[in-house]
Amino acid sequence: MSSSHVAAGVLLAAGAGTRYGMPKVLAEQGSWLSAAVTALRDGGCRDIVVVLGAAVVPVPAPARAVVADDWADGLSASLRAGIRAVDAELAVITLVDTPDIGADAVRRVLAAAAETGLARAVYAGRPGHPVVIARRFWPQMLAAAHGDTGAGPFLRGRADVVDVECADLGTGADVDEP
Repeated sequence: MSSSHVAAGVLLAAGAGTRYGMPKVLAEQGSWLSAAVTALRDGGCRDIVVVLGAAVVPVPAPARAVVADDWADGLSASLRAGIRAVDAELAVITLVDTPDIGADAVRRVLAAAAETGLARAVYAGRPGHPVVIARRFWPQMLAAAHGDTGAGPFLRGRADVVDVECADLGTGADVDEP
């Protein structure tokens, strides 16, 4: 990608993790957080924002923390806080509780977004993360995000989202229970 298409990583990590028993940003002694920041950095993100809320912790370099004060309102609040904190042409959005998503998946989805500005990883056909959304779509995406829903409703309503198969790179599983 050219420098005019700088990508920023938005790592959503604000939730309380009630089913997990703790905020997932703390899971595995913070190794999920470190792995996600590394995946975004090594996958091509020049700026990385970690959205915190239920637990406010130091974030690994080169990431910077943003606190979503309204994190308890759901995933949409975290997404809004993360998007507002970045200045880039593309946002690479992922979750702290998808620990097997690596830099290869980030790179693959980021490359696929070059044409339409919209791409998402799929795992054996099942939509997952990371998701890449160009700046021109951020207002529509945020308008469609409410409560505990993020970019999903916006993406489902579009025919120009490039689905990028990543099952050969990981499961993309969202870990909800220990």
